[in-house]
Amino acid sequence: MRQRRGYGDLAQAVLDVLEEAAEPMTPAQVRDVLGGGLAYTTVMTVMVRLCDQGLLSRKRAGRAYEYALVRDPAQITARRMHRLLAVDADRAGVLARFVDGLTGEDERVLRDLLGQITATPEPPSEQS
Repeated sequence: MRQRRGYGDLAQAVLDVLEEAAEPMTPAQVRDVLGGGLAYTTVMTVMVRLCDQGLLSRKRAGRAYEYALVRDPAQITARRMHRLLAVDADRAGVLARFVDGLTGEDERVLRDLLGQITATPEPPSEQS
């Protein structure tokens, strides 16, 4: 009897394949590397979920998508924070409680970053 692979095992295997890849890969390419008779839809579902988690990025490649490993830990964390923020209708309340829990140093960094954003002139908007 063939032993089934758990979701976490398959997700890690997909991440490992993409870590070793020289370029973005489609789910079909990842499935071919993994072997083991995996269904295309199984590999595609895992890759979509990893993309939703911010661990993979994707771009259109013909009729399919090509996925690549996100190598920036700050970007992964930021995507997770955005997903969590989107869950609650009271965004202002969530942000207020988040800021209230920051250390003094984190608050200073946040103020500096916000200052950089407001100091950067916005490009002129295009009128239709």
